[in-house]
Amino acid sequence: MKLTLKKNTDILFISKRFSILILVLASMVSCSKKPVREVTIVNPPPVNVNYENGVFVVDEGNYNWGNANITFINASDDSVEQDVFSSHNSRKLGDVAQSMLVFTSKGYILVNNSNKVEVVSLKDFTSLGKIEGFNSPRYMAVIDSNKAYVTNMSQNISVLDLNSLTIVKSIPTFSWTESIIKYNNTVFVSSIGLMNTTTALRNARILVIDAKSDQIIDSIKTGKEPVAMVIDKKNKIWVLCTGGYDHYESPTLVRIDPLLHMVERTFTFSNASDAPSRLCINSTRDTLYFLNNGVCQMPVTSTAIPSQPFIPSNGRLYYGLGISPANGNIFVTDAKDYVQDGVVYQFDQTTGNQLHFFRAGKIPGSFCFTSITGKK
Repeated sequence: MKLTLKKNTDILFISKRFSILILVLASMVSCSKKPVREVTIVNPPPVNVNYENGVFVVDEGNYNWGNANITFINASDDSVEQDVFSSHNSRKLGDVAQSMLVFTSKGYILVNNSNKVEVVSLKDFTSLGKIEGFNSPRYMAVIDSNKAYVTNMSQNISVLDLNSLTIVKSIPTFSWTESIIKYNNTVFVSSIGLMNTTTALRNARILVIDAKSDQIIDSIKTGKEPVAMVIDKKNKIWVLCTGGYDHYESPTLVRIDPLLHMVERTFTFSNASDAPSRLCINSTRDTLYFLNNGVCQMPVTSTAIPSQPFIPSNGRLYYGLGISPANGNIFVTDAKDYVQDGVVYQFDQTTGNQLHFFRAGKIPGSFCFTSITGKK
């Protein structure tokens, strides 16, 4: 069963993984006028370090290799620590780290193929326990101080008790669930469809859930494969739809009114080479970012999809994307050939100039920022 799950996990980016065989990786030379400084890797970790001011890079690792881990970039001095989980817990994190979320003084790491969530202290990254019993967990949203939801690839949403670190119930969805956003007392979850069917047969929707009763109360039809969601300054929900792993239809960017539960605008990507992914938004919630032949920047007031990337990929395999909540700087991962250790690039939000690059682990796929990440 796990082999099937992982194959579907890779569907979203399979075309990128195949294309790397014919790409020539660009050199790691800055495109900015200022020299780019590569930071020092610190491993083993320094004494008395804490993890409350920086960015976590979630290194997926290779499927079935059990080499997932976490890289930490310290915002105070830009130092880098590799293999943070393994270093502080004397055991491996697991197989395929999917995402990470920080809440209060804890970090929650979702490990997809190991079907668990590891919980760590941000003070020293030691384990506080783990939650097991998932069906390939994807993303997590905190509902209140006691409860959280976790999406799964296998037809349900897990409801967690954050005090006992247990799954207390499941919300049946009959489809693969992915991105998740809470708005007031309502939770919006992207539903991809059944994993073992073609895109044409998948019923792509955004599920609307009452956070008090844990019941699905509505659904909103979207483009095929709605993989990522963000909410803007006017409380509009944006959904990035890839169009399907088999390019069934053109990708779309959909804007939803969360009060009316309806799509109010759809932006369609028109180029055959478009393969958008990793939708993000800045801390002021007025600018969207996503990957599409580079890093694209799109104000929420825009009337069209940007025709050119803000930061071109220049032959790099851009795979993960994150925006610093403190200063708006743009973080992008390069997964290389999915075997070598990957790299993280940091760019200026205004100029697009490269500021730094950092070494990471195998297949760095996503970012998790602490609440005070970055320098003003």
